[in-house]
Amino acid sequence: MAIEIKEIQKFERIGAHSHIKGLGLDENLRALDVADGLVGQKKAREAAGVIVRMIKSGKMAGKGILIAGPPGTGKTAIAVAISKELGKDIPFVQVSASEFYSAEMKKTEALIQAMRKAIGVRIKERRFVLEGEVVGLDYNMVPNPYNPTQKIPESATLTLATKDEKRTFTVSGRLALQFLYQGIEVGDVIMIDKETGRIVKLGKSERAKKYDIGEETVEVPSGRIEKEKEFTYVVTLHDLDEANARRRGGLFSLFEPVSKEIDSEVREAVDEQVKRWVEEGRAELIPGVLFIDETHLMDIELFAFMNRAMESEMAPIIILASNRGFAKIRGTDIVSPHGIPLDLLDRLLIITTEPYSREEIKKIIEIRADESKIKLSEEALEMLTDLGEKNSLRYAVQLLAPAYELAKLRNSDKIEVEDVKKASELFVDVSQSSSYLKKWEEKMLAQ
Repeated sequence: MAIEIKEIQKFERIGAHSHIKGLGLDENLRALDVADGLVGQKKAREAAGVIVRMIKSGKMAGKGILIAGPPGTGKTAIAVAISKELGKDIPFVQVSASEFYSAEMKKTEALIQAMRKAIGVRIKERRFVLEGEVVGLDYNMVPNPYNPTQKIPESATLTLATKDEKRTFTVSGRLALQFLYQGIEVGDVIMIDKETGRIVKLGKSERAKKYDIGEETVEVPSGRIEKEKEFTYVVTLHDLDEANARRRGGLFSLFEPVSKEIDSEVREAVDEQVKRWVEEGRAELIPGVLFIDETHLMDIELFAFMNRAMESEMAPIIILASNRGFAKIRGTDIVSPHGIPLDLLDRLLIITTEPYSREEIKKIIEIRADESKIKLSEEALEMLTDLGEKNSLRYAVQLLAPAYELAKLRNSDKIEVEDVKKASELFVDVSQSSSYLKKWEEKMLAQ
């Protein structure tokens, strides 16, 4: 008989770099050609490997990281890989600098919230949980109400098994979305908090038929699926801030979302509470990764605030990304490398990325096609590689989906040269778009 499990009231989205498992380095920190979802950028990956060792040994206090390079050279991928190398519970928060400018809150408040979202607290409690090997997982997919062109799970049927028991559960859409986000599949051993719906992936079952190289295998649990045991989960400081702010807001705050500015008193109380938990052995602080893209859009006030925040004992690992050369620091007339003040640049370890080679572009297209379960003929792959080399890697990867749709119109499940050619005629790249604008400039609306 299927039973209902409570869901966690939080929307999770599936990340674009969820296939990345790490930096793809050997034991001597040498980058492998293709490993852990990464291709090429060996110098940058090896530099990131050294930084990971510094973080783990506590030698990154007061420092930050800047990843600089042309567009489409894997800056975000390297930031994601750093967080993966630090551990599976490490919070990873990705924002664009433009997101700090909002009518709802001050820009420094937006930066504080982003930083506190990137600091985790691992809490230990005794809870009633469901624990076992996933032996069945079927999703009921429906159109996304916010974007009908995409599909999300409305519900799922989950079957768990131990050495002594096997049970089937019906789970809600939000819980099913967490399964997708965490990559839960048949053969994984998981633990679910019955009250909150929090999920912990313990590892791959020792009797699973397939698993990734280096993936941790665990013994299938024995006894009953439903049991009481110590449950370890991670929340962020921002989660605790919001919960505290709601409690202090009185009855009517229960009906309003806590999305505006949070009082400093609330944060101070949360910090004190977390410190007590740590001293009592009930919790552990986990500095995560805050990745800020388009760093040149930050202004001098935000840079000054970040400079001070880096020295805090409760600061995340801050990774900035820039594709700019010399640019004006926003809010000033000063020109600086990457549009970042020199006093902040002095505190950053700078990693550079370079354009991909033809072979690397080809391999990345293969990986992306494989992730999307798209078959490519060798000739189509070569043509996409040509487009990636001539135009951009992002353009070539973007053409995969429309080319596949064109292939399906021919009742084929494999992309051929004609599909890539047609897709490239229908969808232009940036340089072709610029030529189009110049051709029809007089007919376009001006600012």
